Amino acid sequence: MGGIDESVSPRARLAAEDEGITLDELRLATRNRGMPLEMLDHDLTPDGLHYLLVHYDIPTVDPSAWRLQVDGHVHQPLSLGLAELHDRAHVTHTVTMECAGNGRARLQPRPISQPWLDEAVGTAAWTGVPLAAVLAEARPRQGAVDVAFTGADHGVERGVEQDYQRGLSLDAASSPEVLLAHTMNGLPLPPQHGAPLRLIVPGWYGMAQVKWLTRITVLDRAFDGYQNVTAYRISTDPDDRGRPVTRIQPRALLRPPGFPDFQTRTRVLDVGRHRLTGRAWSGLATVDRVEVSVDGGSTWSDADLDPPLGRFAWRGWHWTWSVDRPGRYELCARASDADGNTQPLEQRWNRQAMANNHVQRVAVSVRPA
Repeated sequence: MGGIDESVSPRARLAAEDEGITLDELRLATRNRGMPLEMLDHDLTPDGLHYLLVHYDIPTVDPSAWRLQVDGHVHQPLSLGLAELHDRAHVTHTVTMECAGNGRARLQPRPISQPWLDEAVGTAAWTGVPLAAVLAEARPRQGAVDVAFTGADHGVERGVEQDYQRGLSLDAASSPEVLLAHTMNGLPLPPQHGAPLRLIVPGWYGMAQVKWLTRITVLDRAFDGYQNVTAYRISTDPDDRGRPVTRIQPRALLRPPGFPDFQTRTRVLDVGRHRLTGRAWSGLATVDRVEVSVDGGSTWSDADLDPPLGRFAWRGWHWTWSVDRPGRYELCARASDADGNTQPLEQRWNRQAMANNHVQRVAVSVRPA
């Protein structure tokens, strides 16, 4: 692999001051999609509306010929077909998944990449085989450190030709909630979501959830693949490797109320009482507070929380807004979790725009009743 120059695969860069969305970003945006925010009404994101990020091409995989290889620093290498995995004991976890770059397009200066706003999220019921059981059968050898996961998708990124690969520590990979998932919301995985098998790592950002999984390799050293050591890092200095992106930071989203203008998406409401609703989540701890602001974050009120859907799923919330004056308003919501982590009001800038969880802002125009 190699020999691909910058004219084909350019270096990472920041947008120039006042630079609009580029053609490269538009090409990415037509391939990848966010969840329409009105789908926050649903506990489980309807099939086909869950957010999607595909790094390279969606590979064509023949399920009847596909096999999962488990190898590396193990006593017992494995080769498993899809039928063998379906025959094993399986579990289902409801998991909220969010792209690590969610909100990137709002940062200044903007890193040139997939231009997410707020919609790179979705929640699904994933069914599959606990990874811990498969690793236990392979019996990692003494000195095993990391586990590398390889997908069937192949491409080039910043000049590096690669299969998409991510690594986890052996301890993280052995957590009981981590799944080798073959089913999404009760149906076989669709092609865009990793058919026939993908990794699900509840509580982690989406980059860890390797799709089109073909190989699991136990390593006696730290995994040094591109998607761990170069991509998905948090730093503000180009010469600093920074720290890795891991678990999802707390975030709340408001289901935009009223009805929208086609182009600006500004919401239109009448004077009166309105039930504001949304969802909040955190990969660090259980969400235990959501606050709502109708004045752009100057003042806040506590929302009521719905019962939890599960440890790794978003939590519904609601709050009644009584508005008696026409005008323009900016609505916000922010989440806090049981470990004391709270969304910041303003952006926390980093060069790749990763794990940025500043609050959503929804423009509303209230008209006389």
